[in-house]
Amino acid sequence: MPIEALRFLHLGWMDVLDILMVAAIIYLVFHWIRGTSAMYIFIAIIIIIVVRVFADAVGLKMMSSLLGALLDVGALAIIIIFQPEIRRFLLNIGRTAGSTLEKRSLFEKIFSRRGVLLGNDDVTEIAVACREMSASKTGALIVIRRGNSLDEVIATGDTIDADIVNRLILNIFFKNSPLHDGAMVISGNRIVAARCTLPITERTDLPAHYGMRHKAAVGLSEQTDADVVVVSEQTGQVSFVHGGTITPVDDFNTLKKLLQGNLDSEK
Repeated sequence: MPIEALRFLHLGWMDVLDILMVAAIIYLVFHWIRGTSAMYIFIAIIIIIVVRVFADAVGLKMMSSLLGALLDVGALAIIIIFQPEIRRFLLNIGRTAGSTLEKRSLFEKIFSRRGVLLGNDDVTEIAVACREMSASKTGALIVIRRGNSLDEVIATGDTIDADIVNRLILNIFFKNSPLHDGAMVISGNRIVAARCTLPITERTDLPAHYGMRHKAAVGLSEQTDADVVVVSEQTGQVSFVHGGTITPVDDFNTLKKLLQGNLDSEK
């Protein structure tokens, strides 16, 4: 038996369970920060912890104390360094738990999303504008609010509060427009703000041809449940971003289906 072979370590069933739980937590954290610069710092921390445990087990008291003091003093620094990853990790856990509880009638009223959904006409106006901007290679970044609040993002831009009309979208992202640099935010059936600043993802595994608009779209979609539509200024390629995943869009109808499909899934 594996337990008997490791008896000299004085392992019991509770110890094995403890190790498995810690291993599961390490795996989850590694999964969420994979592809970011924090991954290497996390690996270094795990190595220090493993060395400290080994030093404790074999009786290296000075080494154990030194590494323990290093971890204790560095706890605050670790929180600061990992702040974006910790925030994203907790957001993902909360979003997953909320989505699961939403499906249960007991919690439906508590966790149901209260945002007003886009109508078919609004989806069409957005898709038409993206099609024309794609043809003219006009860069655009359109955020569509779903359940999570985007007040912090909206506060970074200029308030508009206008109907969703493709001509207005085209004018906002026109190259010489003072509002074209940044993201447009749509909430319910209104364009609520433009020239908004989005958080940039720290992922390093994105293809090189994705620019800052795509990185901003991924960054916001990692932290919220918003949909983001990106039009590349270099290639005219339209992309749909949700949950950190970028989906290239080849035609007008595909974009409408993507938007309407996500909206329908909330009903």
